[in-house]
Amino acid sequence: MKLLAALCVLLLVSPAWGVPDAVVSGVKMPAWLERGAQRFALAPGVELYSGDALVTGTDARLLLLAADGSAIKLGENARMQLSGMTQYRHDEPMFTALLDVAKGAFRFTTSALAKLRKREVSIKVADVTLGIRGTDVWGKVGGSMKIADLEKAMMGKAMAGHDKQATMTFDVVCLVEGQVSMEHAAQGGLMMAQPMTLLMMPAGEAPMAVSEVTKEQLDKWLLETEIVAGQGAARSGGRWKVNLMEVADQPAALAAYERLRTAGYAVRIQQLAAGRFRLHLTQLPTRAEAEALAHALTGKLGIQSPTVSR
Repeated sequence: MKLLAALCVLLLVSPAWGVPDAVVSGVKMPAWLERGAQRFALAPGVELYSGDALVTGTDARLLLLAADGSAIKLGENARMQLSGMTQYRHDEPMFTALLDVAKGAFRFTTSALAKLRKREVSIKVADVTLGIRGTDVWGKVGGSMKIADLEKAMMGKAMAGHDKQATMTFDVVCLVEGQVSMEHAAQGGLMMAQPMTLLMMPAGEAPMAVSEVTKEQLDKWLLETEIVAGQGAARSGGRWKVNLMEVADQPAALAAYERLRTAGYAVRIQQLAAGRFRLHLTQLPTRAEAEALAHALTGKLGIQSPTVSR
């Protein structure tokens, strides 16, 4: 009975009715879905709904596709709460959502096709709420850099009264493309309509004026939310898998299964001959991705000699 529950866990994670408000398209583990009092390891294909919270671990990445066609990305050690997600208003198609980023880096990108659809999306980043209007926007809660490096990132804009070698903790929003309205809890309404601009919010201080950001710095920040090829990320439709281990009996299989899923890896169990069991990760898009993941997990979580196969 316990084994059956383990094999069916993905069915329990995803409600079986309606079109999902969002779906996981790619994940560089470890990553988790928190739904109510339950926590599950995330894998491509998991459907997401209002009330869900998403959490990523060290060096992790997450790619979601929303019902309106927009892409939502999360970087490592991030947390985002989904709320107010609906696909209709007054019986007419309209995607609405509030994305509350409590920690880490995110990116929200509206595709060319998605720009034609009606939406009302807000993103809360620390004390600022963003109103999305066909936008490509990146932000981070809890960033840190040396003052001297921040000044370079902001086209040499001086930050008076700060030690240039000191490290500053900040929240930041960068406009990549389009425009975004912003409502700050203390400063009121703001607008960003010029690409490659940013709003810097130093911890414990008032937000700075909107300023330009260098392409070099923006490119570095964008990589924090990008799933880069060759790093062992799973993708929807991927046909390769990583065979993590084989165990001799059901209790050992269930113990390993629980350990790996708790650690944020969406492992599955396969029953073999002679009462043995194999634990594996699926949906790797290429052999190279599967091999990268196998290499990264070798020597961790009880995994000694993983192999890859289709």
